[in-house]
Amino acid sequence: MTLCSPRSNNEVLTDQRKYNVSTNSNEPVVWLTQEAFDRLQNELTFLSGPGRAEIVARIEQARSEGDLKENGGYHAAREEQGKAEARILYLKDLLRRANVGEAPADDGIVEPGMLVVASIAGDETTFLFGSREVAGDTDLEVYSEQSPIGVAVHGAKVGDTLSYVAPNGRDIKVEIISAKPYEAS
Repeated sequence: MTLCSPRSNNEVLTDQRKYNVSTNSNEPVVWLTQEAFDRLQNELTFLSGPGRAEIVARIEQARSEGDLKENGGYHAAREEQGKAEARILYLKDLLRRANVGEAPADDGIVEPGMLVVASIAGDETTFLFGSREVAGDTDLEVYSEQSPIGVAVHGAKVGDTLSYVAPNGRDIKVEIISAKPYEAS
């Protein structure tokens, strides 16, 4: 998922992260590890059940306090409800499109699930190639298969030098330094 694209109608901001809510059944499959799939399935189960009930209880509690126009607790709970519902939609779509599998082979070829070290425009950068959800709560940069750099590096081998056109029109040179299967810590 590219984190630098402008907001679209299908985009939802949640806890300072951007999630694209799918509305197109033709979207590509997303590669996830079994651990990431299970973690996301557990999050969906919580948000759809006890999490949703907790938010509804907070809304009801705030409603009972009277005037809703000036009731900060009510407005905060409604906002939290909106974020939770957007996350539920996102997770349902993501898990529906998920291709769950083992980490890719350690063959030096850039494919989803690989931790890649590359020289991008002369700066060495380490990133996960694939889904942000595989990286979990790490600060690791993630480039999707659909991002401009993702399209360029997909299938490249260690030592390959290639280039891609950035959204601003610049031609960016990339050299693949290493590509190893990502292992969540």
